[in-house]
Amino acid sequence: MKKRPLIELISVDCHSATPKYLQVANSILTAISKGELEKDEILPSINELSFESDISRDTAEKGYKYLKKIGMLDSVPGKGYFVKSTVIHPHPKIFLLVNKLNAHKKIIYDALVSALGERVTIDFYIYNNDFNYFKKLLQTNSHDYTHYVIIPHFTEGGEKAHEVINDTIPREKVIVVDKPIAGIKGKYGSVCQNFEKDIYNALEQALEALSKYQKINIIFPQESHHPKEILEGLSRFCHQYSFDFEVISGITNEPIRAGEVYISITENDLIVLVEKALASKLKVGQEVGIISYNETPLKRIILDGITTISADFELMGQKTAELILNNSKEYIEVPFHLTLRASL
Repeated sequence: MKKRPLIELISVDCHSATPKYLQVANSILTAISKGELEKDEILPSINELSFESDISRDTAEKGYKYLKKIGMLDSVPGKGYFVKSTVIHPHPKIFLLVNKLNAHKKIIYDALVSALGERVTIDFYIYNNDFNYFKKLLQTNSHDYTHYVIIPHFTEGGEKAHEVINDTIPREKVIVVDKPIAGIKGKYGSVCQNFEKDIYNALEQALEALSKYQKINIIFPQESHHPKEILEGLSRFCHQYSFDFEVISGITNEPIRAGEVYISITENDLIVLVEKALASKLKVGQEVGIISYNETPLKRIILDGITTISADFELMGQKTAELILNNSKEYIEVPFHLTLRASL
């Protein structure tokens, strides 16, 4: 059977939402998968592709360069681009399950998408810290994905999360992000914080600034989805360095006392804490200390700077992408960083 001219294998639809350079790349990949393009076959020149497909020269070149980047094409000066490989690996199709949408989850998502590149499909689901909804989403979507990226935080019921995963998802497809899940069988990828160790180490870095205070309070809501390991790490630090220590379920009805430090887990509690500190007339950073979980740009400004302890969420997203692209079952810990500012 007579082969079609190579230029006819590449189609570009100006009405499609898919970027034109990706349409070029996808056309070539389709032709390779059908056997219409063979290894070492020379492709149309950039000028020819630009003219025949009615696209810019830059777009044509971008399509070829993308395929070269992923190892499908190569080029020789003076001869142009040719098919380097006819082995097409399946592109990742990711089921991303997140407990809630906030600034830090967005950082993880943006870093993940940026590191994975264009030829990846991500289906994004939010279960609002609800274990039953988490279970339902996994049970009704437990097929047709190359990877399941799970951020597991629950107000209750989370102790059974491993059972749902063990029963519904092949372990080699699982990547747990942010908080570990105990009890998952088999080998799987993980990019997580060590909450107990991280708060201990972060506060140890702040020991000199903490030395002017006698007591450390942490505002930890009773119905919180935040890991209890935070309290364990804080308790261990306070016993090690002889600080009084108290867990406060809410700050609204609590007085702000001199000589004490307050650690806020949530953004809402931080707002109330700052308002009460200002109303108390106590000098923040001298008579009373404030530490907030998770870095945001505004915390650089509030009260001349709020001290934060925070994971590197961008790195978390990047490392998750690496596990996906390498099909790795590695366990990676992303440590906390202390940013010391005037509030302490």
